[in-house]
Amino acid sequence: MAAPGSRRARAARRRTRRVAASGSDLTDAEWQRILDAWRRCAYCGVDGVALQRDCVLPISRGGRYTLENVVPACRSCNASKCNAEVTGWMRRRRLDEPAFLRAWVEIGRELRAPIA
Repeated sequence: MAAPGSRRARAARRRTRRVAASGSDLTDAEWQRILDAWRRCAYCGVDGVALQRDCVLPISRGGRYTLENVVPACRSCNASKCNAEVTGWMRRRRLDEPAFLRAWVEIGRELRAPIA
């Protein structure tokens, strides 16, 4: 844990305020549905590791924690992407951008469909 007045602590407080102001409304049940649908890191495809919530459109660029904007990411991808725009970041990392975008659209469509 960072010291209360440190740069890291101030950055964490700013991020907490941004997340709260963004109108995030992702529930734990929705996050579980996202995990079940993807089953691995949405960006690099690694499986068998802990996955973190990552906003495709970062909060700093107007994104929100919503069913449509959140994907599971491994720690490495989440830290590397940071606040970057997803397609440019994927090109720089030489990841399969078209495959991600197709999967994101298809899985997003499935997640938005009414639960039977």
